[in-house]
Formats: sequence, C-alpha cells, structure tokens
Amino acid sequence: MPRLLPPELLSVAFVVPLQGPTGIYGPSCLACGELAVEQLNAGAGIAGREVELVVVDGGRAPEVVADEVGRLVDAGQVQAVAGWHTSAVRQAITRRVGGRVVYAFGAMHEGGDPTPGVFMIGERPINQLLPAARWMREQLGVGRWAILGNDYVFPRVTGATARLALAGTASEVVSEAYVPLGTTDFAAVISDLEEQPVDGVIMLLMGQDAVHFNRQFARSGLAAALPRLSPAVEENTLLAGGPAANEGLYAAAAYFDGMDTVESSALAQDYYARWGRWAPALNAVGESCYEAITFLARIGEVCGSVSVDAATTMPDGHFHSSPRGLMRLDGNLLDQDVYLAAADGLGFRVEQQIARVH
Repeated sequence: MPRLLPPELLSVAFVVPLQGPTGIYGPSCLACGELAVEQLNAGAGIAGREVELVVVDGGRAPEVVADEVGRLVDAGQVQAVAGWHTSAVRQAITRRVGGRVVYAFGAMHEGGDPTPGVFMIGERPINQLLPAARWMREQLGVGRWAILGNDYVFPRVTGATARLALAGTASEVVSEAYVPLGTTDFAAVISDLEEQPVDGVIMLLMGQDAVHFNRQFARSGLAAALPRLSPAVEENTLLAGGPAANEGLYAAAAYFDGMDTVESSALAQDYYARWGRWAPALNAVGESCYEAITFLARIGEVCGSVSVDAATTMPDGHFHSSPRGLMRLDGNLLDQDVYLAAADGLGFRVEQQIARVH
C-alpha cells in the first residue's frame, strides 16, 4: 500500500548510478545530493516544503529505471525528478513521465529536450567540447581528432556535432568509434589509433569504461604523443586509473574540486565540513546533482511551486548564482562558465576559462 505523503513534504526521485560503468560516480552523487537537501531543509526547503530524496538506481537499463520512476510518479510518491544519469536513461524517463513532473537533469548533454517541465542543467558541446578543442589546437597543436565514445545518444550526437562544427576550420574529426557501455578491452581501438593520422583523442567514454581505456592507452605508450580531451572525466576517474593513466589527459567542465572561485570554494568548505576528509570525491558529476536539486528550489522560489505548469513561467534569461558561478536560463537550458583543466596526478589543474555566461 503506497504511503500517503503529508502536504508539507516534497519527495524527489533522485536518479543516480549505483552500479554498472557509471556506478563509479554514485557515492559522489549521493553525498552532494544529501548535502543539498540538508541545506535546503535548514531553511525554507522547496516552496516551503521539506525535501526528501527517494534514491533510484540510474545505473540499470534505461527502461528499468524509467519503470521505477514511473511507478513512483503514478502512485504520487514523488513530485519531481532530479539527478545525474545518461541521456539514454533521461529519454526513457521522459517517455514514461514526461510533462507530469518537473525534471532537473544534471548531466552534460547533447542539446535540448522539448519535454514540458524538463530542465537541462549541465554543459553542452557548444560551451564545453568545442571551445576545449579550440584551446587544444591553439595551445597544443591538436588539429586532427579521433573520437572514441560509448554507443548511446550523448556520445553519438556529441560526436556528430563536433564533426560538423569543426569541418572547415583548422581542426577536423578524422575518425569515430563507438563501443558498448561496459567495454573493458580496448586493444583493437588502441591498435587503430596507432595507425591513424591523428593528433588527439576526444573521449566520450563514461565512468569505468574511461578508466579501462586510460590505463590501456597509457600502457601502449600513446599518452605522450596523443593528448586526450573529455567532457566526462572527473576526479573519480583519475583516482581509479592511477597517476600513470592520466598523462596528457584534459577535461572540460563547469566545476572542478579546488577550482578556487568564491562560489566553488564555499561548496567545498561545506562539503568537507559535512563529510570529512575521506568523503567521496567532490567533482563535476556529484556537483551537478547538487545543482539539480537546488535548481528545483530556484523554481519553487521564483514560481511558487514545482508543478510543471508553474515551472513554465520561469522567465527566460533568469540569472542565479551557484557553486559554478553565475547561471543563466536559456529556454530550458542553463548557460554557465566552463573551464579546461589538465590532469595532474590524481587531481586537476585548471588551465583556462573557455566559456562565459553572457
């Protein structure tokens, strides 16, 4: 028998990966999500309601995840959806419950989703991958790219966007290869890279797949010759791979631990004060979950409710401050500052800001 929720409680389906290749991000997502809820509940919550998270394992097959979210929405057990998960999971969820509850999707993504009530919190190629590729051409001379990604919507669409956007410029995409989520053996891929006329690799691999590739790539001896660029590599990936796997690895993201802006430093101080020095890595993926939940609070503050009808009144061009700095709503997308960082052992060294909010 479904429990009846008191009207003063707002339950959020918190969809984050707890298994599979992206399960490596799970502990960071949970820690950041819980911190966001504790901070909100210490104040006004969301639209005056106390917030609770109902954790849904987003590391399973997309339709399985969507079915669980759908059952929660059908039974009135959750009134919103938020979290980090793949775009394949997002598409399955929107097919199941799209337009019925507000949905704050925290992950970097391939572009717009017109589903009513869906807000795309993360970075996208136009302000993440493409400026990063330009920086690497100017600073490192990388002009010819090989793309290697997992075989689902985000890597495929992002790869196609990069290929079209770089055509006719000083950079170009020479080859593309896509492998299933859960791939552990990259010997054939690396052999192909050794034979191709490329200067660098755009990595669109998620989680543990990126760890396996980075280790094998480093052992092949290619790391010194072919820089890698990823919109998805974060601190957990560096820790799992080990320092030897991180030579020549670059990442583009709106958040890095130790980024040393006023806004990011405030989150880091709160995070480590709450969870201690052995906390899960504070990174772009976990922080995106913090962003997604606090964005629900922003909707509630501006619109008075987090119903889909209320959320459609969010004013286009609305600005708010977050740990990423200034954020600007553009339709149902969020514009944000983005940075390019080089892996430095088990952490990142921010090299330059490559995109700014206007």
